[in-house]
Amino acid sequence: MPVLRNARAAALPAKLSRSWLLASAVDEKNFAPALASEADSVIFDMEAAVPEDGKAEARERVVEALSTGMTAWVRVNGQETEHWAEDLAALSKAPGLRGVMLASTEKPEQVTYTAMRLRAGTPVLALVESAVGLENATAIASAPGTFRLAFGTNDFRKDTGVSEDPMALAYARSRLVIASRVGQLPGPIDGPAGGLSGAALLEACAVTQKMGMTGKLMLTPDQAVDVNRGLSPQEDEIEWAHEMLDAHAKGAKVGDGSYLPRLARAQKIADLADSYGLWNA
Repeated sequence: MPVLRNARAAALPAKLSRSWLLASAVDEKNFAPALASEADSVIFDMEAAVPEDGKAEARERVVEALSTGMTAWVRVNGQETEHWAEDLAALSKAPGLRGVMLASTEKPEQVTYTAMRLRAGTPVLALVESAVGLENATAIASAPGTFRLAFGTNDFRKDTGVSEDPMALAYARSRLVIASRVGQLPGPIDGPAGGLSGAALLEACAVTQKMGMTGKLMLTPDQAVDVNRGLSPQEDEIEWAHEMLDAHAKGAKVGDGSYLPRLARAQKIADLADSYGLWNA
């Protein structure tokens, strides 16, 4: 039976998606709860969540779901694996495919080759999970087919040996933010916050936002509300933007050189808050 996306999330452009929920393709029962959640975007995961001997069955489950009314992104196996080509061949015919996340992206051509095997215009999220991928982040962000960058924090930590401390990951996050800007992409998507919830998850989102990242991967549906809240304009920001824009509309005079940048920031906050249904809340 077809499952309709959360109406708010379905109408939100993926470039503005804050919460990206990974739903394991090891069992089709994971799909419906993910699609009914408050997540802005849902990714059916055929890569890390599926053991080697279950890849073919997982692929069949995903294609079946995307051919019978469901719509979602899909995390495919890396270009260097034997599963990559089969994943893309199957997904290229799935009507409900919103886009793919390419695991273990290390070179720009991997994104381009992936895009070439899908229907024209299918967006590709490049998941950077290694030191090599981070070193090539600017080239990856500028590659034909790249829609947005994402940070695979767990595998990156395994590859480099750094801890989960925000200071230890600050350089990597900054590189992805700068690369995204150079490539004229939306802000990058941060890695998942494990099993955190409530205040601890909001604190993790604050780190994400301070670093300039605008999305976050999630592993459970119940994290969506806090991630959306943590990565949206906050109440004090919205109040300030209202005051700034109202004053400008009433003919406030341009003061010092900071006026126009502040006005532009107020308009950006207003646009985001409006997209997330918060401006007139």
